[in-house]
Amino acid sequence: MKPFADLARFINPVNVVVVGASPRPASQGGRLYANLVRHSRLPGQVYAVNPAYNEIDGAPCWPSIRELPDAPIDVALVIVNAGRVLDALRQCVERKIPYAIVMSSGFSEAGEAGQELERAIARLCQDTGLHVYGPNCPGFVNVRDRIGMTFSPAFQHDLNGGGIGLATQGGGLGRNLLQGLSHGEGVGLWFSAGNEVDLEIPDFIAWMAQDPAIKVIGLLMEGIKDGRRLTAALDLARQRGKPVVVLKVGHSEAGARAAQSHTASIAGSAAVNSAVFRQFGAIEVEDLDQLLAVTRLLAVAAPRPGSGLCIYTFSGGTAALATDIAGTAGLPMAVFTEQTNTRLRSLLPAFANIANPVDTTADILRDPEAANTCLRVVCDDPNVGAVLFPIPMDYGEVTDGIARSIIEVSQSTATPIIPVWMSRRMGGGFELLERHGLQPFLSISGAIGALSRVWPREGSAPLAAPAVPGHSVGAAADGTAAPRQFSEAQAKAVLRRAGFPLPRNEVAGTARQAAEIAARIGFPVVMKVASPDIAHKTECGGVRLNIDSAAAAAQAYDSILAAVAQAAPAARIEGVLVEAMLPAGGREILIGVHRDAAYGQVLTFGLGGILVETLRDTTHRMIPLAPADAQAMVREIRNVAILDGVRGQPPADLDALTALILQVSEFASRHAGRLVELELNPVWVGAPEQGAIALDALIIASGELEQNAIEPEQTA
Repeated sequence: MKPFADLARFINPVNVVVVGASPRPASQGGRLYANLVRHSRLPGQVYAVNPAYNEIDGAPCWPSIRELPDAPIDVALVIVNAGRVLDALRQCVERKIPYAIVMSSGFSEAGEAGQELERAIARLCQDTGLHVYGPNCPGFVNVRDRIGMTFSPAFQHDLNGGGIGLATQGGGLGRNLLQGLSHGEGVGLWFSAGNEVDLEIPDFIAWMAQDPAIKVIGLLMEGIKDGRRLTAALDLARQRGKPVVVLKVGHSEAGARAAQSHTASIAGSAAVNSAVFRQFGAIEVEDLDQLLAVTRLLAVAAPRPGSGLCIYTFSGGTAALATDIAGTAGLPMAVFTEQTNTRLRSLLPAFANIANPVDTTADILRDPEAANTCLRVVCDDPNVGAVLFPIPMDYGEVTDGIARSIIEVSQSTATPIIPVWMSRRMGGGFELLERHGLQPFLSISGAIGALSRVWPREGSAPLAAPAVPGHSVGAAADGTAAPRQFSEAQAKAVLRRAGFPLPRNEVAGTARQAAEIAARIGFPVVMKVASPDIAHKTECGGVRLNIDSAAAAAQAYDSILAAVAQAAPAARIEGVLVEAMLPAGGREILIGVHRDAAYGQVLTFGLGGILVETLRDTTHRMIPLAPADAQAMVREIRNVAILDGVRGQPPADLDALTALILQVSEFASRHAGRLVELELNPVWVGAPEQGAIALDALIIASGELEQNAIEPEQTA
């Protein structure tokens, strides 16, 4: 895996050069040069390069990077025609300039010629060590140190610095986030990565994770180039105690590829992304508003573990509505101490509601001092992790006073106060709250949605992060063998030799053999066509259940082959697999592995059997898994009650099930270079100490597995 870049000279450059600088103020080259010369606080020199000019704004302009004065330059900002970019970057290498920001467009987003230019830049970076940011990007902004390596005309206005770090793959939406944090805790660093030819989102996450001035990292991503580098960066952020909030565009499963196994078809990219974010401790949000709100909440003051929410307002209906929404979201409600209850009784009228939610009634609004004291009392309660303060209407001077009360109390308490301005009339109170950095929400549901993302859940613990191996994603180890599907018999032979729990089975080549094998294994048995060309055997009539005699086994053999010959006449047939049939009452589970284009091997767990496509009750993890991951996956599915036991059923053998999940993870990791897909479906899971046994198995691999052991076993 490519190491993360050292961005020290990039973040805080001394001298920079603008290649494509212009005296025309409306041009991108002109705005970029002006942002650096007039609106930034660079400690060194801004050099201009453009062969069309001898000077810009009274400063010399050079025809090329080669002809610049002999001085160390940290970053080259390149904003010229795409066809001239590569030459400019080669000159950067000659001058030992370590970083270049390419803002020009016309690369991979513009067809094959642009893609080839981008590949040439990537090769230059690999061969020389030059780091390129972009291309096709608006640049980089260090807000806290006021360094604007960007052509945006808004740079000079968006200078509210703070402890939030942003990395985005879109310039316009990134600027939207920057402007959304224009009051209160603002943005320290904003990376807008463009096409990511060299420097990528993971480089920026890793840098911000180690930056002591960054408190929380917000991500807005459209695509994921290297999932293993991304997860390594997320893991580094988690180790350094830096929360990461991510909005990943593309939640629909449109265009999911068809797959032989259920595993790859149900583990669409959005589901895998969400699972991996959760696995590595990142908080996923649904829209820009939530991204803004959650990053700000985490940067200012997250609720304490073990605490609850206090809903505080002067309207009974609003209190009831907010409590209902909070309850639906599963947020814990604070239980006040007796001391708090006593103080509230002394401050509020007898008809006020002092239990949480607190309805102060409108009476208290006439006494600003009492209002401040009352709000401070609930903030000081040790059981309160945050106070939600909905304001249902604009009452002019009255709500201005409420805003002043919230501002005053918030300055003297560590408990976050979250105002909600519910009226569409944005009065003076709203502006006061906004100006003082309290950024009121515009709806109760929006506020609750953000709080539910950050509230520490009782008994929750960070999941164990797997190792992040550096093997190439989706590539065969030798690069030669084409993927092929094993028959069920071949797959089970491989898995049996690897120590997997499987039923006794043998392959029959004739009806007589089927009868003999069935009698030897013991009735009842199940019989299935053995073919590397048939993944879904039931659909072509290739399965018979509850065979209870030798005669029935011989008859089932003939009927299976006849049905398959009609449904799949071109399929290669190895025979019929005769297998011990496990008792009724076991739960049916799916455990599968597929190669994800971004993350490599991903394990899927969920309810299996015939309902897998209907229920789609699954969860995912990136391989390899730790024991805590396997245990968490079992508890994550929606219908976990089925495993816990319902209507008098005993619980499932969860110890055996988690052991099997880990065994699949280890097997897949060991064969990472060749294994394409693996699916055990269904897995029969009995009661405690009865085990978890794979009833069906599918393997697709590019090469042999487990010491070439791919022949079907004839004895169990």
